[in-house]
Amino acid sequence: MAGVSEQPQISTLGELRDSGHTYRPLREELRENLLDALKAGESPWQGVHGFENTVIPQFERAIIAGHDVVLLGERGQGKSRLLRTLPNLLDEWSPAVAGSELNEHPFEPITEATLERIATEGDNLPIIWRHRSERYVEKLSTPDTSVADIIGDVDPMRVAEGRRLSDPETIHYGLVPRANRGIVALNELPDLAERIQVSLLNVMEERDIQIRGYVLRLPLDVLVVASANPEDYTNRGRIITPLKDRFGAEIRTHYPLALADEVAVIRQEAHLAAAVPDVVLEILARFTRELRESSAVNQAAGVSARFAIAGAETVAAAARHRATIREGEDAVARLVDLETAVDVLRGKVEFEAGEEGREAEILEHLLRIATIETVREHFRGLDFAPLVDAFEGQRTISTGERVTAAEFLAELPELPETPESAASPESVRPAAAPTTSASHEAAEAAPENPTSAEHPTLYDQIAERLNATTEGERAGAIELALEGLFLSRRLSKARDSGETIYG
Repeated sequence: MAGVSEQPQISTLGELRDSGHTYRPLREELRENLLDALKAGESPWQGVHGFENTVIPQFERAIIAGHDVVLLGERGQGKSRLLRTLPNLLDEWSPAVAGSELNEHPFEPITEATLERIATEGDNLPIIWRHRSERYVEKLSTPDTSVADIIGDVDPMRVAEGRRLSDPETIHYGLVPRANRGIVALNELPDLAERIQVSLLNVMEERDIQIRGYVLRLPLDVLVVASANPEDYTNRGRIITPLKDRFGAEIRTHYPLALADEVAVIRQEAHLAAAVPDVVLEILARFTRELRESSAVNQAAGVSARFAIAGAETVAAAARHRATIREGEDAVARLVDLETAVDVLRGKVEFEAGEEGREAEILEHLLRIATIETVREHFRGLDFAPLVDAFEGQRTISTGERVTAAEFLAELPELPETPESAASPESVRPAAAPTTSASHEAAEAAPENPTSAEHPTLYDQIAERLNATTEGERAGAIELALEGLFLSRRLSKARDSGETIYG
């Protein structure tokens, strides 16, 4: 959303009329603003990745049709993110009657109290201006939510002041009526008790409010949107059939289909304590996608995008930790930091019942698959023979979360300059491990025909492939190459006292 502009200076009903302001119902406002954005080639769905050709066209058609919408999908698919972009389609500033509990438009009052004020005060009726951000209300549905929270209830304090129970002024309105002239988003709708869902039926269809025997004919101008997990997953409840029927559009969401979208989500949402190179995020994204295809993982529960986001944050934290305790080290994440993330992320994945006790083994195997796929993608065509030859005999090199980039680079064996890169005679293949999805068979495929390029040394070629310019990025790139050689059985790897030793 663009920056907030200055609100209009109009402060009375008379001034509003004289300004030429016109009233538009909420759905018409959303429709026309969306169509204007589409004509201008602008996207109101900022920060939403991977839905461009699937979910968003359906969402746009629902808004043009003026439908209430429910988004169905597994956890971490961006449902809430998409709903929170809806205010971008509202007018930036909208007038409301000052003091109105229901934010009534001055040209379309809906309560008796406001009608009386207009009759008494006329053009001097004061108005306020509400920013579009104030017209979006989000409620996390919880089992303890009551009808009073959503619709309203009789206010005993107002009764104590002398009003009669039959007086509509004794009613304290709930979240939905107070969102009049705006959007109500109900997250995790099935978590609402069924009797609470029933209370929404009249609001969404007849626009009535029924509170303890009162039937108030209030033409609420409100759009109801909701998110929910598919019913075959959630054990907490369901959306009752009459309420599902009230939603004009039911749209299924999904996880990002393209790897680039997966990486973009991680980069956008993660709060990183250190620099994390794109290649590390790519491994995390591939790791997440492998989990979503694994038969060892409960796919009904899904593997949330928060899995990879938390992984990126953990990797960045490991890099910052190393930079803090080792003087002179740059806070740049490297491959060695990925191992620290696996232990933390285990609780974010639901495994099938038969996999009990094998969780760590499965995660490590899928991480290896993600790593080798990344190696093949970026290092295809490089001849690693000089690096392998340099390890002949007793030569080893150590790395680990406590080994600085400078120490790692200083320990690397010298390599001859290679005026022309030749194709590696050996394919890069992952080490044997229990296969848990069909995608792992693809990981065994031979690489495409490599290309050639001129570089001083193999290390320089590796760094250039990953755009590694700093010392930390260069160390991380070469670590990735060494891991690829280990997974292709051209180097050995051992762990000792927190260090990883290649040889």
